[in-house]
Amino acid sequence: MPTRRKFINQFAIAGTGALMLLKFDALARANDAVLNMSPQISPSLAASDEDFWGRIQSAFEIDRSIINLNNGGVSPSPASVSNALKQYIDYSNKGPSYFMWRHLEPNIELVREKLAKTFGVDKEEVAITRNASESLENVQLGIPMNAGDEVITTTQDYPRMLTTWQQRVRRENIVIKKISYKIPTNSFDELLTKIEKEITQRTKVIHVSHTIFLTGQIIPVKEISNIAHQHNVLIICDGAHSFNHFPYTHKDIDCDFFGTSLHKWTYAPIGTGFLYVRKEFIKNIWSLFASDEKQENDIRKFEEIGTHPAANHNAIAEALAFNETIGIERKAERFRYLHSIWINRLRKYENVKFLVNIDDPNQYCAIVNVHFEGTDPVKVVNYLLDKHKIFTVAIVHDEFKGIRVTPNVYTLISEIEIFADAMEKIAKGEVKDLEE
Repeated sequence: MPTRRKFINQFAIAGTGALMLLKFDALARANDAVLNMSPQISPSLAASDEDFWGRIQSAFEIDRSIINLNNGGVSPSPASVSNALKQYIDYSNKGPSYFMWRHLEPNIELVREKLAKTFGVDKEEVAITRNASESLENVQLGIPMNAGDEVITTTQDYPRMLTTWQQRVRRENIVIKKISYKIPTNSFDELLTKIEKEITQRTKVIHVSHTIFLTGQIIPVKEISNIAHQHNVLIICDGAHSFNHFPYTHKDIDCDFFGTSLHKWTYAPIGTGFLYVRKEFIKNIWSLFASDEKQENDIRKFEEIGTHPAANHNAIAEALAFNETIGIERKAERFRYLHSIWINRLRKYENVKFLVNIDDPNQYCAIVNVHFEGTDPVKVVNYLLDKHKIFTVAIVHDEFKGIRVTPNVYTLISEIEIFADAMEKIAKGEVKDLEE
């Protein structure tokens, strides 16, 4: 690891326009894991290669005294990312108005370009934000609408985004139509039919999540985009739980707007995200924070939040490098493999209900919701944490309930087995006082 003096000297040599290429042990371990894998091995076979994943696991400095199966909320970063963040903060603190603004801040442009390349879009369509909520609210509150204009969304979309639309209802008397649909499902015909049926001459926006945060259900956004565009309706995709979770690029969803958090499946620093706006629509979207008129065609107008740390967004580059080294296809297959260990032990019990179609790998990945009939999900997650130090999340929705399980690339097979043991005891009725 470079010393602080070497780090500062490197910046002095590089000047104001260069991006630091920081090399840390975590990234080296990931590279080593890939180099030691046979080039012929497929992602599906790699999913159970414990030598490979052991090297990836060692890239994370986490607390193993708790089994964290709540990575859907926010994920730890590998050491390469957290070290970069710390180094950037230390360097900024030498004199922020000079070192941060003149040396670090300009390097956001390469981060923008790397994000755009990963998502398969033009860099002039990508704004770097602090999270998915900030990204999406820029669009939700920035789209010009009049009283009576309509937005179509679902009952399973993220509460903060629904609250944003409801605020526009109160302020401007727009109309929100929330569609309910069955889960789990073998077909999305019902959802697609319901969406198209709700479209009228007043419909301005369709707002859907790519991956439902409640259940892990992956939604066919491309088909919904096709419906929207056939009716000249804008489509917003909430990608908070999908970016770098499983493989896809923008062409696979074809939305007009997309927002995500990078501190989930990308492993970037907490408080990072990005917003995609199709270039032709940038001009007509008001930025959440006031921007100058000359910026109306500039994607950077959505980044006008005042003074902010350069360290956070610059360290995104290290997270992207880590993901690129592992490979998103390998990640996705590993997630499903980890889930299969406990799912296969529980699926034989009649009182166990999965809220995603576990037989269709296109419908779920790292997020799975499961419910024990007759139990209170809050009591179940409390039991898992209190008795087994397993951290999960209770989901209680108007239409369903269960516990959300989200392992990660650092999760050990032994930890999944401990989780499976505890869950099987519940399924057998061996754990008392979990009734609803």
